[in-house]
Amino acid sequence: MLKFDSHGLIPAIVQSATSREVLMVAWMNETALQLTQTTGEAHFYSRSRQALWHKGATSGNVMRVQEIRVDCDEDVLLLLVEPAGPACHTGANSCFYRTYPLSPDDSTR
Repeated sequence: MLKFDSHGLIPAIVQSATSREVLMVAWMNETALQLTQTTGEAHFYSRSRQALWHKGATSGNVMRVQEIRVDCDEDVLLLLVEPAGPACHTGANSCFYRTYPLSPDDSTR
């Protein structure tokens, strides 16, 4: 049984099924999960807009879901997908294209 948070949401890590690159992290509610299962394409819940969204509905960069996995605590989902284009709204393949310092005084990153 999945463990949704107090807002009815569960985090979803989205990973390329072929390269295994982490593409993005988003939130799903029960409806987004059901739509994903029904259509085979990733649907999420936008916390800022408080609305469902179909990934790629406007950009065409849909994500065909190959597999949905759940972690051992049943409170995080992993979606293995075949993306039709960049995952990030910036046009980058992944939303994780920047590095962050390993320590506060690390100026090399």
